[in-house]
Amino acid sequence: MKRPVPPLSVLIVEDEALLAMDIEAMVEDCGHVVVGAAASLYDVEALADDLRPDLAFVDMQLAQGTNGLDVCRLIRLRWAETFIVFVTANPRKVPDDYCGGHGVIPKPFSRNGLMAAMHYIKEGVCDPPPTSSSPSSFVASPAFAASWDS
Repeated sequence: MKRPVPPLSVLIVEDEALLAMDIEAMVEDCGHVVVGAAASLYDVEALADDLRPDLAFVDMQLAQGTNGLDVCRLIRLRWAETFIVFVTANPRKVPDDYCGGHGVIPKPFSRNGLMAAMHYIKEGVCDPPPTSSSPSSFVASPAFAASWDS
């Protein structure tokens, strides 16, 4: 099933306010729309069910003792079609199955790195598989990478 054409609607789940604002600016500079922001699992739970983001950037360590894996599970339940990318300083904390997520952008990342990852992800979400090469700033989950390679 093909996804909607850009702009993508993006959810940012990040507890560091300055980083969340930076990611929001980069998302908008790529021509996409931030439809929600959250700092914890509880904030994501409070979002409207009809939000339906195309893409979610999810940090692993979140506010109020919550974590990105639980957020990923909730997103998969509420908005099953959402493409989930973990943004973390410790990619080794992401389980081998990526908890149903689609990839990782390791911190720290550069503006160019995040924007290259966004371009690649946009290709994969809107008209899979992506036609450009995977940027070094994005690591696709093994299961998802295999689906793009087939």
